[in-house]
Amino acid sequence: MGDTVTKAGFKENAFTFYQRNAAKTARGEYSFDDPRHGRIAIASMGLAGETGELVDMLKKWIGHGHELNLTEVEKELGDILWYISEIATTLDLRLDQVAAKNMDKLVARYPEGFSEERSRNRGAS
Repeated sequence: MGDTVTKAGFKENAFTFYQRNAAKTARGEYSFDDPRHGRIAIASMGLAGETGELVDMLKKWIGHGHELNLTEVEKELGDILWYISEIATTLDLRLDQVAAKNMDKLVARYPEGFSEERSRNRGAS
């Protein structure tokens, strides 16, 4: 993702911009001994629910012959991203670093791009 220019004129990574602004829309506290537990619990359930909604749309498209409404898919992906951001923020993880580490892992696993052979044998030494 490219850089985003903030209202104050600063450049920041789009993931960082998203995460910072998404955090403003999250509920502040839950009544648990560790306040992170409530935020993680609600975000995890929300992530599962939104993922289920997306999967149901895809099931109906693939298995039932429904039209795929990309506007609705985009909305569900946005909701999924929000919950991922909430989990990352609660655990003091940065989305840009999560994405970069995931890409490093994928490049190490598939240096030439995806391969069925490497996928089948990735755990073998």
